[in-house]
Amino acid sequence: MSRAARIALFAGVLALVTLAGGASLVVSQTKVRPEAIRSSVTRSEAGVEKAWALPAASTFKRELTWQSNPSLCGPASVANALRSLGETVTSETAVLAGTGRCWTGVCFMGLTLDELGDVTRLKTSRTVSVLRDLSPEQFQQHLRRANEPGRRYIINFSRKEIFGAGTGHHSPIGGYLEAEDMVFVLDVNRDYQPWLIERDRLFAAMDTWDGKKKRGLLLIE
Repeated sequence: MSRAARIALFAGVLALVTLAGGASLVVSQTKVRPEAIRSSVTRSEAGVEKAWALPAASTFKRELTWQSNPSLCGPASVANALRSLGETVTSETAVLAGTGRCWTGVCFMGLTLDELGDVTRLKTSRTVSVLRDLSPEQFQQHLRRANEPGRRYIINFSRKEIFGAGTGHHSPIGGYLEAEDMVFVLDVNRDYQPWLIERDRLFAAMDTWDGKKKRGLLLIE
């Protein structure tokens, strides 16, 4: 084997090891105990049924395409949101195609809210806005509008604030039960599935830092 071939082979092996290590790191950082998942949010049958009947939530037809690995929650969220709006980009692969991001099938450390916004703008002619540094009152105003059929919100939040462990995560918001002050989160992780949570607790999980910027909402309208 020539020296050039040996170098190329070594580089390929190193890349695979790096990717595997990155994927393992993502998995280890996002692991939450099943009992913590069950006890930290609300999944009462009556509450979830009522939430699925909300105008925007009903467009998802009680179906979600689950993220294929822990780093792809952002693309999976966009795929589900666009599908619910009747668009054709309805898979993680389609969301990422041609964007130059996550070409290995792993988004190392995930996508930031700004990066997810950039990806989404390439896949839809709708207006895509990043909303951060919101006050609790502004957050509630947006939640009220989350029930409008023509608007979709994806929330970027810290799992640790809700479940006691885990890192940043993206998922669509299915709607807001204002009388109960509960938010319906369409979690794209199969282990969690959709859940309800008090507005103030979800705000606290969103109002956290991701690097030098706060987490927030992605609005597609």
